[in-house]
Amino acid sequence: MSLARRAARPLQLAARPWQTPARDRPRGAARLAPWLILGAYLLCAVALTWHLWGDPAGRAQVVPANGVSHDIDLFAWFFRYEATAIAHGRLPELVTTALNAPQGINLMWNTSFLLPGVVFAPLTLLIGPQATLTTVLTLGFAGSAATMFWVLRRWGASLPAAALGGALFGFSPAIRVAAVGHYHLQFAVLLPLIIDALLTLVTGRGRPVPTGAWLGLLTAAQLFIAEEAVALTAWAGLLIVAVLAASRPRAVPGLVRGAVTGLASAACVLLVTAGYPLWIQLHGPLAETGAPWSPGLFRNRPGDFVDGPTGFLFHSQATVHYLDHHAVRMVEYFAYLGWPLLIVLLLAVVRFWSDLRVRALALTFAVLEVFSLGSHTVVVHGLHYPATLLPWHYLQGLPLLNQTLPNRFSLLADGAAAMILAFSLDLAWGRESARQQAPASASSRAPAWRKAAAVALIALAVVPIIPLPLQAAPIIATPSGWQQAFARLHLASDAPVLVVPLQAATVMRWQADTGVPGSVIGGYCIAPVPGTGLAKICSSGRKPTARYLKDLWEGKPGAVAPSTAQVRSDLRYWRPAAIVAVTSRDSRLGRYLTNVFGPPTLQDRSVLAWRPVRLPPGR
Repeated sequence: MSLARRAARPLQLAARPWQTPARDRPRGAARLAPWLILGAYLLCAVALTWHLWGDPAGRAQVVPANGVSHDIDLFAWFFRYEATAIAHGRLPELVTTALNAPQGINLMWNTSFLLPGVVFAPLTLLIGPQATLTTVLTLGFAGSAATMFWVLRRWGASLPAAALGGALFGFSPAIRVAAVGHYHLQFAVLLPLIIDALLTLVTGRGRPVPTGAWLGLLTAAQLFIAEEAVALTAWAGLLIVAVLAASRPRAVPGLVRGAVTGLASAACVLLVTAGYPLWIQLHGPLAETGAPWSPGLFRNRPGDFVDGPTGFLFHSQATVHYLDHHAVRMVEYFAYLGWPLLIVLLLAVVRFWSDLRVRALALTFAVLEVFSLGSHTVVVHGLHYPATLLPWHYLQGLPLLNQTLPNRFSLLADGAAAMILAFSLDLAWGRESARQQAPASASSRAPAWRKAAAVALIALAVVPIIPLPLQAAPIIATPSGWQQAFARLHLASDAPVLVVPLQAATVMRWQADTGVPGSVIGGYCIAPVPGTGLAKICSSGRKPTARYLKDLWEGKPGAVAPSTAQVRSDLRYWRPAAIVAVTSRDSRLGRYLTNVFGPPTLQDRSVLAWRPVRLPPGR
């Protein structure tokens, strides 16, 4: 045996399931068990999304008491944009003026969900973006559970324990909350695989170059799903590796060479597959700095870990009432685990601290949840814990973390909790640690009462966080005459259109569902402020003309019309090929547009259109 192999043995965390002797391998019906478990995950995912499947193209999940999130309209727009590119035989452009014309957007700075959008493009073209999003949402639940199940089996968990761990992660509170509108976080299918590849590499269980290449491919794929999740997962992996190294220091020297070789291989693959998109993001057009929101809003409070929001079997009515009036907090409430689960986790960690897997995951879980508290002073029952004592206070300015929202570390923490309970269940049932290489029959050594107690405790912990089906509501309907009006305008695919109402997400929904117009002025997205590069939410409403048109459409009294000079200035900036208004000729908006631009070029039911757009005469 080579020196590297001999040195790596102390870091062998679990017996490899695929190395089970032939005489002990499952036969017949037992081989169907994993497939039955995966099927159960899929059924549970359908149960959670069944309100959507009644009309998958016309219904979307809602933020309780706040309706359908505009984030869903954003994801639908990106799916349409990406599918349209594939339909024309090309990959989506990373910088485009299809949204937020004339400035445009950089897809890498937005939650463009690029890889799923490309992979599912044929489905989008067939059934529409909203139905495809519902499909991806369902697969996100089942797929995240399935990959966690697979990883747990690789690291020595029994079939029941792996099934439990997979379910706890795939249907965890954080993923259930993300499902309200954050598809890129809810689709956590690759996160367990990335951690598995990293640990396989650093513990010497795999060949450095192939394992590193696999890690690089997974990381590149995740970059095109949710770039933020790559940073979160990297920190989780770093914490696990640090605990392993501290626990087995004498094994480290023999593993360094293979780990460095594998990480270099991963970096090469990542550079080849994602180097150009990352360059476009960081140095190309519309590169930006900072965040368009206040990071202080996106942190966990201590009470969030135990106060249940709506969407779970047990929830706090006081918390639900509070969150109903704080929509941002509702969609970012990732911390909840409940007192029972936290207590059972603590008992499991204390009882099985000697198991390296449990110890490494427990410390990782604790640090991730501390990270999730952010960098603001924490107040618990009148006691103040200063921000300067929180690690995020010092980490938030680092590259890859300066735009990461700390509360989302709970997504990875939920994964660690699921693995702790899976391994603890096996240990409670008498399966010895991997160091002792216990045979499968060792589970019979645990007395029946201990097995029953373990199951009862885990059931007690899990029942309060059982997720309830997602609530659903109809998406914004496309105005009558919308497609017909654009067909009659005969616009080029890249011709920018000023659409009134200037409600970005609403217009993007109509654009996503119909594919027209090809380019829209303004949008619900992120783009840099010209001249400064600071990230801001896109908005055509910064222009006085846009604000006035929006006020007219909404019927606000007292709206002050911009001067003719201001209208001319704004139109010169936008350079619209057409103006399209969803209104009637005799409305305030219709009368104003007719007064400024003359009679509409065409009217099709509820849609008025002007083309070409002539500047109003100066005074």
